[in-house]
Amino acid sequence: MIANQGMKNWELTEPDNKLFTLQLPSKLESIIDLENFLEDLQTRLSIPEESFANIQMCMNEAVINAIDHGNQLDPTKKVYINAEVQPKKKLIFTVKDEGPGFDYNQVKDPTLPENLESLSGRGIYIIRQLADQVIFNSSGNEMELHFFL
Repeated sequence: MIANQGMKNWELTEPDNKLFTLQLPSKLESIIDLENFLEDLQTRLSIPEESFANIQMCMNEAVINAIDHGNQLDPTKKVYINAEVQPKKKLIFTVKDEGPGFDYNQVKDPTLPENLESLSGRGIYIIRQLADQVIFNSSGNEMELHFFL
């Protein structure tokens, strides 16, 4: 692996700058490191503002879910994030936690009248609306978020 001089808690894993990685402890304060990571990616990759806003919202939701629901706020467990830059301006984020996973097909629809006043349960819905493609692994503890730039 190649250490990246300009980044603090993340590194490049390929010499041609195509894969960026970040590991976060499962505490909500880790979101600050995620935001710094994303801002650095925006600068390095010249991500347009509109796309960056969607990426930022989706990644915040995905990582908070991984920290809170997946790893149960256990700071000894990590959240693993990869950002892969593909040709033709495609960016794929992978977010994985160390929890048991969940059945992503059973997530309640927050737009239904009985769910409108719920204080939680909108993260997956927001991610599905803003990302170009969302893929879950079979156990539900890893998701891929695809964005076309």
